Amino acid sequence: MNSIDWSIGSYERTAAQLLPAARVVVDSAAPSAGERVVDVGCGTGNAALLAAERGARATGVDPASRLLAVGREQASAGGLDATFVEGDAAAIPLEDGEADLVLSVFGVIFAPDAAVAAAEMARVTAPEGRIVLSAWIPDGAISRMARASREAIAAALELPATPPPFAWHDGEALAGLLGPHGFEVATEEESHAFAAASPSDFLDGEWSDHPLWVAGRAVLEPRGEVEPLRERVLAILEAGNEDPDGFCVTSRYVVATARRG
Repeated sequence: MNSIDWSIGSYERTAAQLLPAARVVVDSAAPSAGERVVDVGCGTGNAALLAAERGARATGVDPASRLLAVGREQASAGGLDATFVEGDAAAIPLEDGEADLVLSVFGVIFAPDAAVAAAEMARVTAPEGRIVLSAWIPDGAISRMARASREAIAAALELPATPPPFAWHDGEALAGLLGPHGFEVATEEESHAFAAASPSDFLDGEWSDHPLWVAGRAVLEPRGEVEPLRERVLAILEAGNEDPDGFCVTSRYVVATARRG
């Protein structure tokens, strides 16, 4: 979905963390048996596999071939009607109107060009179809942690200031994005808890496994800037911790449903 190689690290761990949110999105979308479902930015296939469990004919789309292989293995093991193909939100490998339901669980939000991604999702959605996606609300400890990482990498690379990313969580912004394609948008707020034995334990897992952190370390380590970022992020997690006996932080997100009016 962007320049990050999502095959690096071990995204499988993150996928397992986010499975409850994928269930919320799929439950909201309510795919029925026989519906054609495409999961954009599917990763290891959480949403595609859940849709297939309901009898839908699911296709997962992602640029990371290694993660697609994981999804195929899970589909085969479960005897599910789910296929996985390489592609991204800027060029979804489906024909016009081929999907009754387009899903994206924290996937399309990483698309470099929101307008192009929206046009592609609209293109592959059938006339009576719908788009259901989830997007993080940019607040809370996890959001601040990610922002600290982005700032550290941008400073290390001396990157120029960039405009803020598209507000996929904002209903009005989504209406402006998808409205020209004939969609009306409704949103519901949900929340997801990230938990671990301690703040440092959670950070260790993210540091070693999450593709974004693995890519960030590759930039910062040669400059000796890993430990200052780690200390800053750990302080953010400790300040936001909701469980004095372990670690838990709650992140809010939006489930948006777009239907043609």
